[in-house]
Amino acid sequence: MTLIKSISGIRGTIGGEAGENLTPLDIVKFTAAYATFIKKSSQKKRPRIVVGRDARISGEMVHRIITGTLSGMGCDVTDIGMGTTPTTEIAVTKEDASGGIIITASHNPKQWNALKLLNSRGEFLNAEEGEQILRLADAGDFSFSPVDELGKISQKQYLHEHIQSVLSLNLVDKDAIRAANFRVAIDCVNSVGGTAIPELLYALGVKEIFKLHCAPHGNFAHNPEPLPQHLTELSSLTRSSKADVGFAVDPDVDRLAVFCEDGEPFGEEYTLVAVSDYILQHTPGNTVSNLSSSRALRDVTLERGGEYQAAAVGEVNVVAKMKEVNAVIGGEGNGGVIYPASHYGRDALVGIALFLTYMARSGKSPSQLKQSYPLYFMAKQKVELTPEIDTDGLLEKMKEIFSDQQVQVTDIDGVKIDFPDKWVHLRKSNTEPIIRIYSEAHSEKEAEEIGKQIIEMINELA
Repeated sequence: MTLIKSISGIRGTIGGEAGENLTPLDIVKFTAAYATFIKKSSQKKRPRIVVGRDARISGEMVHRIITGTLSGMGCDVTDIGMGTTPTTEIAVTKEDASGGIIITASHNPKQWNALKLLNSRGEFLNAEEGEQILRLADAGDFSFSPVDELGKISQKQYLHEHIQSVLSLNLVDKDAIRAANFRVAIDCVNSVGGTAIPELLYALGVKEIFKLHCAPHGNFAHNPEPLPQHLTELSSLTRSSKADVGFAVDPDVDRLAVFCEDGEPFGEEYTLVAVSDYILQHTPGNTVSNLSSSRALRDVTLERGGEYQAAAVGEVNVVAKMKEVNAVIGGEGNGGVIYPASHYGRDALVGIALFLTYMARSGKSPSQLKQSYPLYFMAKQKVELTPEIDTDGLLEKMKEIFSDQQVQVTDIDGVKIDFPDKWVHLRKSNTEPIIRIYSEAHSEKEAEEIGKQIIEMINELA
């Protein structure tokens, strides 16, 4: 059983001993610390905080503890119940709230749950803010409110407003989608996407929807991470139903995986590439993804006359870089689309609406779109180290070795080595003694080989 505290929130497995797992005691302590932080940073005696959750089995239990604790801390709560992560983010700004808590462990299995923390803009807290909350939680430095100052809890649904905000985007063409008469297959892994995605598709004018695992009961029918090996049912359904496209989301609906009409994966890295290509055709500008995302986005951006920038891994880092360079589109290569015209958060609903519009306006199938992009293959490997090895020192040595060669080396997040025709990204894990090795090249063999070469170098240095 596990409890992981980080600057982005707290996550862990349900049950077991306090301090070692995600127990009611840990939830109260962390929520109280967050409420204390919000009170201080907002300078409001009675701030409003939005709370939403995915459909995990433990969600209702965690949700009741959080809303009760926030009330006990003197915070008013807008409880949106079961809602996607992007829905909760949008609700924060629409409620003019001081913050928000999303109860979700994202793509982790059903025994996990987590608290993801938002600021008043509906965006994830930065590293400094996260550290403040961790210090408050560790110190137990918070005070609960007397009876006459308890916060009030109100319920409100926001999915409809979220969908309407998607439909109102200038580059979402509902009429073109309706006219295309698309047949769409979906897999919503028995979480909140099972409600949100069909409602969105119907609102967009999609008449035929073939559904897999849309009952939001939290007993995930398969591994909830939206990777091809976990989505074989969707692949088969897309092909057998003669659907025009297949969509899969993770339990909190911020990641989008696409399947071509023949049941082949579009590729999680290419979700952002395709959506960005469509956006750049209509609003030329800059793009951002993280260092471990496909080079295809850079290629498409340059072809469309924009500039591409890479950020450290993590949504908060991508958002900060997007704001810095005024990016028109960005995100992460795991299927996370961030479209500032909507909001600064990964949003599978926005991704679906833009992807369908691109298909409708271009008259191209997903496989035809995929063929129009530079073809890259990614490999993900790791090096296991003993705890006493200086991982930071190892990465510094690798940086020094390649700094003397004719390659570009980036060290804002681990060490990334950009060769003319491929790249390798080395990142240390924050939770275990390993270095993750991500590599990309024009063939699977090349991607695997460059990763193995780096692993051999690390083993020699260790």
